[in-house]
Amino acid sequence: MKSLRILIVSVVLVCNGCTDQTKVKSAVIEVSGIEKLDTYWYQGKAEISVYNLEQNRYADVHPGKAVMIFVSEDFLTDKQVKNDMYKNSKSIPILKNNAIKKFTTGVYDYSTMTSVFTPANRSKYNHTLKVSGSVQEWCGHTYQQLNYRDGKYSSTLHSYFENEADKKETETSSLLEDEVMNLIRMSPSLISEGEVDMIPSLEHQRLKHGPMKSERVVIEKGDYTEHEFSGETLKFIKMTFKEGRVKEIVYESESPYKIVGWKEVDASVFDGNQRVTKATLDTQELWPYWQQNALEDTVLREKLGL
Repeated sequence: MKSLRILIVSVVLVCNGCTDQTKVKSAVIEVSGIEKLDTYWYQGKAEISVYNLEQNRYADVHPGKAVMIFVSEDFLTDKQVKNDMYKNSKSIPILKNNAIKKFTTGVYDYSTMTSVFTPANRSKYNHTLKVSGSVQEWCGHTYQQLNYRDGKYSSTLHSYFENEADKKETETSSLLEDEVMNLIRMSPSLISEGEVDMIPSLEHQRLKHGPMKSERVVIEKGDYTEHEFSGETLKFIKMTFKEGRVKEIVYESESPYKIVGWKEVDASVFDGNQRVTKATLDTQELWPYWQQNALEDTVLREKLGL
């Protein structure tokens, strides 16, 4: 019991990373018997990974940067938001990934962000509970959110495009493309090979201006023997979508299963030609970034290559 209590406090320290640390004492509530993540995720820090990006958009492949920020947090299952106040007992530990891309298309910028909230206790909560995503560029922006309740995903979309604006959709699925990264970091064994129904990523939906609709996807796993990505004893997970898109994620075989890169082959909606989006790991740090917000901390961005 003593070791469990220490673990709970560690979870709270991470979850309160962006809020007031004085709430820690009131946070030890109804968290006994959890299926915890690896202790790597309970250090009071976030893992910040920066990737060199080659992004397929329009009729070209554009250079840019991708950043993934993985961190453990406490999450309210009823409101489906971060537990900030610690007055609600319906709280569970999750692994969160904030995935950000920034690239330029000709004269103007693009910025995308996807946040994925996946419960640590996969046996009790076998679906990611929430995903939110946004795309911003000079023409305008879009925001989409998925919430899992009662065996289905509900989507709310707000967009500056006429045929997408203020749209609500519902879909059932066995897996989200957006949660695959989180599952790899928790344990690649959570992802099975074979053919499944999958909801494409929110970024893909918005860049293709498509509906939220499950697709049949073939998942393959194995040893990575190519040379585009480097790391220690690499594995891959490949997703082949029936509509022709192929996405491969490459990661290290030992916990915490560092993701060293990914590659996606897809046809452009503008000319139909297939091009490759690729992200290659450049730098990675474990930092309490929410405390590093002073002017003198700006130099840390150089260490990240940003």
